Amino acid sequence: MTGAILARADGPPTAWPARTEGRDAARGAGRPAARGPRVVHTIGSLADEAAGPTYSVPAMGLAQVRQGASVRIMSLDADPPPRGDGLRCEGFRADFAGLPVLGRLQASAALRRALGAGGIDVVHTHQLWTFLNLYGGWLGPGGPRHVIAPRGMLHPAALSFSRGRKRLFDALLQRRVLERAHLLHATSVAELEDIRAYGLANPVAVVPNGIDVPAARPRAEAGDPTRRTVLSLGRIHPKKGLDRLVAAWGRVEADHPDWDLLIVGPDSCGHAGELAALARRLGLSRVRVSGPLFGEARTRLYGAASLFVLPTLGENFAMTVAESLAAGTPVVSTKGAPWQGLREHRCGWWIDHGVEPLAATMRAAMALPAAELCAMGERGRAWMAASFSWDAFAADMMRVYRWLLKGGERPAVVDVPSGATRR
Repeated sequence: MTGAILARADGPPTAWPARTEGRDAARGAGRPAARGPRVVHTIGSLADEAAGPTYSVPAMGLAQVRQGASVRIMSLDADPPPRGDGLRCEGFRADFAGLPVLGRLQASAALRRALGAGGIDVVHTHQLWTFLNLYGGWLGPGGPRHVIAPRGMLHPAALSFSRGRKRLFDALLQRRVLERAHLLHATSVAELEDIRAYGLANPVAVVPNGIDVPAARPRAEAGDPTRRTVLSLGRIHPKKGLDRLVAAWGRVEADHPDWDLLIVGPDSCGHAGELAALARRLGLSRVRVSGPLFGEARTRLYGAASLFVLPTLGENFAMTVAESLAAGTPVVSTKGAPWQGLREHRCGWWIDHGVEPLAATMRAAMALPAAELCAMGERGRAWMAASFSWDAFAADMMRVYRWLLKGGERPAVVDVPSGATRR
């Protein structure tokens, strides 16, 4: 791999590649280019507010519009959620909607026809394991450039779920499309490493997600001052390591009677019930598992928490970590997510997997004075505001698009293995 992306200091590394041009681009945001690329992002749905791409894909699209691109988002929503920002979102019929197995494949002849109608320079698809992510690669050599963002789906932990189905789909359909893609889009250096470990030699652009930093509110206004909360928010799925969180909580609950554990998110595979049953078996009295929150209610919950914990087995980015830091709440994350910068910026802990490391870290964090945790959260908030600008990251991706379309000097955020040739 090239050193332009992967060179790291001996001290605490960050998860992101160095950008030499992004800050200048951010200062120039809003000045449209004379002619920008025509970009289509494809995504299964914009209606699932619990999914990270539902937020990040439109946010990147809007930032690319500010950089001068013409952007459309195509999804399988019959009626895409209305937007007040002018971003063009188009919904298409899913061919097998409602069928238990075929429905998950996200096939849509109508969307495929729309991609083949012309007038598109770049098709940027998000996630894997569906027909929706194949269509850009089926347009032929004279079609648009095809960019695939795996969105964490090549992490070993993600590959371990539904392993047989994924292997079959990959062998029959997906592998060829992946290998022929003009570019893969990773949101962290860790995801780049997952892509290479999967055996893919395509150029890879490492361009993280950005974050919108909400207005600050005093902590006293955010929640009950007599209680303190450990929050874990996101999809309730075995991949997230939440059973380990409940087990670790069992080791600290008795010593911290003014603290509660709150697990919030949409249930996957009945895992929410499994976590509640585990808490009962362990005799835990201050664990609550509840459904998802969205919008302002979600932002308030981040701000009301004293500590955010992500015990995940594997993530490409972990948007919930960025959202928590943006709300001013410090974070404990396992090394399954690429957030080693928590240490460097003194706004959290980046720890090994397992119940014992998690329990030990929670015990130490919960023993800190509230003022010290608040100071850590404010440092995290400042980090998000300074370094996670959507406009800067969108400018990086725009340079990548132009390189794919017109050639020239390879952008610094693009990794090409030694001996590989540009497609």
